[in-house]
Amino acid sequence: MINHPAGPPARPRVDLDDGTPPRPGRGLAPLLPTRRPSRMRSRPRLARLTVLLAAFVCAACGLVYELELVALGDYVLGDTVTQTSVVLSVMVFAMGLGSLLAKRLTSRPATAFALVECALALTGGLSVLALYSCWAWIGRYQAAMVGLTCLIGILIGAEIPLLMTLIQRIRREDAGRAVADLFAADYVGALIGGLAFPFLILPALGPGDGALLTGAVNAVAGAALVLWLFREEPARRIRRLLWGGCLLVLAVLAAAAAGSEAVERAARHALYGDQVRYATRSRYQEIVLTGPAEGPLRLYLDGRLAVCGPDEYRGSEGLVHPAMAAGPDARVLLLGGGDGLALREVLRHRGVRAVRLVDADPALPRLARTDPGLAALGGRSLDDPRVRTIAADPMAWLRDAGGSGGDGPYDVVLADLPAPADGGPVKFHSQEFYGLAARLLSPGGRIAVRAGSDLDGLWQIESGLRTAGLRTAPYAVPGSAAATCRPGPPDGAQNFLLAAAAQPPLTLAPDAPPPRALTPDTLHGSTTRLTALRPTRPPAALTLLGPR
Repeated sequence: MINHPAGPPARPRVDLDDGTPPRPGRGLAPLLPTRRPSRMRSRPRLARLTVLLAAFVCAACGLVYELELVALGDYVLGDTVTQTSVVLSVMVFAMGLGSLLAKRLTSRPATAFALVECALALTGGLSVLALYSCWAWIGRYQAAMVGLTCLIGILIGAEIPLLMTLIQRIRREDAGRAVADLFAADYVGALIGGLAFPFLILPALGPGDGALLTGAVNAVAGAALVLWLFREEPARRIRRLLWGGCLLVLAVLAAAAAGSEAVERAARHALYGDQVRYATRSRYQEIVLTGPAEGPLRLYLDGRLAVCGPDEYRGSEGLVHPAMAAGPDARVLLLGGGDGLALREVLRHRGVRAVRLVDADPALPRLARTDPGLAALGGRSLDDPRVRTIAADPMAWLRDAGGSGGDGPYDVVLADLPAPADGGPVKFHSQEFYGLAARLLSPGGRIAVRAGSDLDGLWQIESGLRTAGLRTAPYAVPGSAAATCRPGPPDGAQNFLLAAAAQPPLTLAPDAPPPRALTPDTLHGSTTRLTALRPTRPPAALTLLGPR
């Protein structure tokens, strides 16, 4: 006997958005067309794992995009703190905006996710080349960076709501558990992306090619999830368009990778002229050397003119000779100065027995050794047997060397590092930095520091030296360090500070050739003038934790 239901049989509802198969009545089963089960219904655990893997990959790619923008901003503008703050704050705001906008896309989540990933792969992949070109040709870098960061953030923010909808379509479950799993995959992916960027992507590929490769991975991950696992949602025509869009994005990224060197060459020519002899982007900075082999050289570090061949002697002599003349000079510590120019002046003093040069970027000393023009300008000082070069951050090295007691004492410490007003990091002119350097001084040892051309910066740096327990003597070298390469005011001068435990004398040593930029009279005249201009209430010293 066949029992029938008391009421009329309910019409079966086939919900393609739900992972639960339809339950038709027994009598209607033969009347319904059979359909091959989808991958997500036949193997829901594998399907769910695939969605979490896609969230992992997309999160890794999203964080790499953020770090690429931070790194490029630091290269072209300096001031890492500002660039990081702007990128991260705008990115987080835009992600929230993207999450709100994604609510309108959850009716067709698979199709929407594929489109979002294609747009994100294209935007994020091309972001570095686009911003670099904007900086070189247009000059509106900050506005372009904020706009591009906002767009990338909106697309990243749209991912989580769409992935949440997709994971619920595989198997209905408690929302808290689904969110926990999805965010765990997202955070672990961000961790892997954040670690891969400085240790793998940036050293091997650089920001430009690294962003392009990340965009390609992003596009493949999005297409694989939608066009394999959720291929039932889009109609056949839409699927073909999505395939075509994904392939087009990959083709554009591949073409950009093939032409990235040409774009960089053209941008550098626009910035530095046609005689670019050498250009590289190391882990620490962009290094560009221009000029003919036999003519005046120009060295740019992160777009800043660091060396102008015909005038570089003014800064090198001003930093070195007063410090070397004020007492013993057998052991010298040179912080920075990887171009070998200040080192050339140090080695002109006959009393020098050992020099230790500490520079964070090994690419700069390597260039100073191998480029014929730069090596000749530096007198091949880096090849001198008295010199030992160490690739390390100067502040980190000072901390380790002072704490271990294995280095020092030094008769002279020369800080060949740009002042904050000239684009130098604040940490190299902080009270902590000078305190670490002072620990390595021998009795009667001296520290010489570049203080730039800004008087306010000069007194702030002097406050840092005095807070470290040192007495100071300000002085200046007349003339611009880049007058030939970049004409400036005729009365331009470079300021320096000489510091020691006792008041250091300002003089020139007889055991070295007379410098071209300095005489005893100019030294005494400049220190008298600057002392008269010293404010009665000096500004506070720069510190690592203090206000800027």
